[in-house]
Amino acid sequence: MSLATRFDLVIFDWAGTMVDFGCRAPVNALRDAFGRRGVSLTEQEIRRDMGKAKADHVRALLDNARIAAAWAAANGAAPTARDSDALIAELGPLMREQAAQAATLIDGARATVDALRAAGLRIASSTGYTREMMEPVLERAAAQGYVPDHLVCSGETPQGRPSPLMIYKACAELGVWPLSRVVKVDDAEAGVAEGRAAGCVTVGVAASGNGVGLSAAALAALPAPERDARIAAAGKALYAAGADLVLDSVANLVPALERYAD
Repeated sequence: MSLATRFDLVIFDWAGTMVDFGCRAPVNALRDAFGRRGVSLTEQEIRRDMGKAKADHVRALLDNARIAAAWAAANGAAPTARDSDALIAELGPLMREQAAQAATLIDGARATVDALRAAGLRIASSTGYTREMMEPVLERAAAQGYVPDHLVCSGETPQGRPSPLMIYKACAELGVWPLSRVVKVDDAEAGVAEGRAAGCVTVGVAASGNGVGLSAAALAALPAPERDARIAAAGKALYAAGADLVLDSVANLVPALERYAD
């Protein structure tokens, strides 16, 4: 069975899925933004809500009891809605800078997109980044040969992930239905839950994404047993979030979908 017999559209996430192996840019930007206010965040705390709209991510961090207490100790009062809004505004330039530096396509991403298009499928994308944050990423991705047919950014739907509204928006604007003919590919649990909620075939990517959280070089440098264990743990979390399939990276997507379609 050809892929076009079974599917019409593939919607890819960006950081940790198509670019930025290890999803490092948001971690660095959020750590810097909170650090400027005297609050140190652990990587585990930052990654817990990865995949959400960045504004929702900031609010989730401030709702964490430890972080709220650290904020109060550093700033003299518990964080308020005004503090949240200020942090979100300050995060924009930091995200642009970090995302631009990390916008290298993950190995195999370009070839995967080319193969999907050759098979007759369309390519869309969605992200927890705002459109302003995405500008340098889009420019760098285009220079590497990746230009999706459609993009939905944070703030362009009434709710972000894990709601399915970004997927609905892409499908409505591209005229694609039913949702069972759509594939959602994401590295974060919130993005997998989004695909599941929309009724898409949902694919998690484990090795390149938020669950492992290491650059390609750092991951390759690990002893094989530790590397395999970290990838397996990330994959287990993606399955628990509702993934139909879990792969190491988008490089493995086409053959996996061909097997799934059969």
